[in-house]
Amino acid sequence: MTELKEQILKVLGTNPTISLSAEKIGRLIKKETADDFKPLIQALAQMERENLVEVTDQGEFKLVPQQQEIVGVFHGNAKGFGFVAYDETLPDVYVNPDHTAHALTGDEVKVKILRAGDPTKEQGPEGEVTEILEHHYEHVVGEFKNLTMGNFIGEIILKDKKLANFRFFVTDQGLHPQDNEVVTATITAYPSDESPEILTGAVTEVIGDKDEPGIDILSVIYAHDVPHEFPKEALDQANAIPLHVLPEEKVGRRDLTDQPLVTIDSIESKDLDDAVVAWKLDNGNYHLGVHIADVSHYVKPGTPLDQEAYRRGTSVYLTDRVVPMLPKRLSNGICSLNPNEERLAMSCEMEIDPQGNIVKEDIFPSVIRSHARMTYKAVNKILEAHDEKTRQEYRELVPMFETMAELHRILLKHRHQRGAIDFEAPEAKIIVDDLGHPIDIELRDRGLSERMIESFMLAANETVAEHYFKLHVPFLYRIHETPDADRIKNFAEFLSVFGIQMKGSLNDVSPKMLQKVLKDVAGTPEEQMVQVMMLRSMQQAKYSDEERGHFGLGAKYYTHFTSPIRRYPDTTVHRLIRWYAENGTGAEAKAKYDGVLKEVAEHTSMTERRGIDTERDVDSMKKAEYMEDHIGETFDAVVSSVMKFGLFVALENTVEGLIHISVMQDDFYEYLEKYMALVGRRNHYIFQIGQPVKVKLLRVDKDQREVDFELVNPGDAPITKLRAPRQDDRRGGRGRGSRNNGHRHNRDDHRNSDRRRDNGDRNSYQINRGQTRHKGDREPFQRRRRHR
Repeated sequence: MTELKEQILKVLGTNPTISLSAEKIGRLIKKETADDFKPLIQALAQMERENLVEVTDQGEFKLVPQQQEIVGVFHGNAKGFGFVAYDETLPDVYVNPDHTAHALTGDEVKVKILRAGDPTKEQGPEGEVTEILEHHYEHVVGEFKNLTMGNFIGEIILKDKKLANFRFFVTDQGLHPQDNEVVTATITAYPSDESPEILTGAVTEVIGDKDEPGIDILSVIYAHDVPHEFPKEALDQANAIPLHVLPEEKVGRRDLTDQPLVTIDSIESKDLDDAVVAWKLDNGNYHLGVHIADVSHYVKPGTPLDQEAYRRGTSVYLTDRVVPMLPKRLSNGICSLNPNEERLAMSCEMEIDPQGNIVKEDIFPSVIRSHARMTYKAVNKILEAHDEKTRQEYRELVPMFETMAELHRILLKHRHQRGAIDFEAPEAKIIVDDLGHPIDIELRDRGLSERMIESFMLAANETVAEHYFKLHVPFLYRIHETPDADRIKNFAEFLSVFGIQMKGSLNDVSPKMLQKVLKDVAGTPEEQMVQVMMLRSMQQAKYSDEERGHFGLGAKYYTHFTSPIRRYPDTTVHRLIRWYAENGTGAEAKAKYDGVLKEVAEHTSMTERRGIDTERDVDSMKKAEYMEDHIGETFDAVVSSVMKFGLFVALENTVEGLIHISVMQDDFYEYLEKYMALVGRRNHYIFQIGQPVKVKLLRVDKDQREVDFELVNPGDAPITKLRAPRQDDRRGGRGRGSRNNGHRHNRDDHRNSDRRRDNGDRNSYQINRGQTRHKGDREPFQRRRRHR
């Protein structure tokens, strides 16, 4: 009942001056069935008794006046206004420039509702920031410039676009860096009425000279607060761990060293955390063994190693380096399943029938020995190219690889039958020279071996999740919730514009419905466009102590079990498995983790997002740096997004950039929001997502991660019968001569149509098409691509 009341309060809180019927409230909080209605009425009756809501003469409900303040996260716009996000399912609160209290993007704020939203018109509320509860920015990173002005010794040039409107002056209370050094500084004074665009503070650390190799990436690491230096206590603990398995450590573990387990990874991988084995059983079923490095044996709760691993949450994979979750002595040493060496593991053995159903499982600690360090390339040569030399080299293992391929196809078919969604987006690897300068961008090819390992990891993750869910014990899950109904309806409306129908109930969307859409558009010009818009309609996967299923995989149960070297949630899952094995599943055993896992889930979801954002920023920066060497060249591209201020385009090498409307000089282009298209008023050329174009590189700004193009042959675009309404002509003033000014300031407003989240980050709309460096458990359907 408490959760239901909170949902009702959130809906009424954004509409405090209007009343809503019980049926309308039910629709807004997705409680529309007959079974939902009785608890809804009971909750409303209880809330009336508690004086939280009142009933109007028309029998509708409205919030009592004292419930008009909410808490949320502020997201500012370069023009001064902002939005406060407080609930994923409800409209953000608009805040005009006079009512922001000088909040910065990311600040947690308290907001008073000034004007109610109107859900019947899809209009959000308007509010005023009354208090900044917690500042998001506590420090900044940037380039120091000497400056003598009063008590200030210099200025830091801020590269963060969310702070683009602000200047940062350095006091003499901290370090005194040299000109052009990249530094970090703590913020001691935030914007105020007297200095609305000024931040001040003291330099606390000098990262290095801006022209020194590697400093650019290091500055991004600092900017995102990614821990990258291990405390001495954690290193001392790691260095005290033996580099081989001790006899006493094998006690109580199943010895699997005779099984022909192998690791299959990319050539450059050094942290090998999973080994697999498979064979055909006499009953026609398959045995699949997924054996994962037992990091939890070495990283004990509460120790310095554990505290640092929790703080990091995940390894962060950058262009020319890795910021690991664990010291190398563990990640590349005793925890890495190196060939012909005994290792401690957590094993998940599955019996799988020819239809892909897991009919039996066994999860236990083990001792294993990898019989070969295989690479994707080598296994693909065996299975796809049938390369005789490679098949001869690994002749003893070839029959097992063929069995694995057979099992993979069965598992893949099983996932597709239940509706799992699978996007095929290109993945890029940025090649740099010894100085860290990018010299090439290679596309990764996901062959049969990569997909095979992915199938096996998914199977293990699902099996472990279902096993412990059915034991009714506290556990950590990986969830991907059902998309918001309004977003799905918007997506379906978008599809209908192009004659594409999504069959099924939009109020009860299933993965199979979306899978069918992708199947229908496969190989058509609309395919890329539909994938992009479908991804934008999805929720973001995260960790939870409650099992809510994984929509994108079509899985009822899911967790992360397979990568404890680089993900803290997997280490936690191993720890839980051991705890229940040793202590049972009674009330006393459950009590240890009851209530603890919620905090772990929230923290590791945050560190995952931090890692993704860091990787995205480094990729964008290095791609921009690569393009600096190609200014003036022409490229084939595809329109990846259309905004009122121009076109975003993607090259074949995954580099993305902007064609600003100010350089589209052949016509006056107007934005048709319903069709997500720019249409020329005179020639009627149309530009939409997925459309091929030829572009010329005009400008690159590495610091701002900006790449600007122009169209080479705009006349090659198709002609449309669509016409934009001419309200602007009647309002007086936007003829061709004034077009550029009318659009230039909108360049960074494109996120306003998507919950107004990122202040001017023009790359934030993008689906990250960059590296998927981690094997086996990708989430290709997600907005930010990663970490199944």
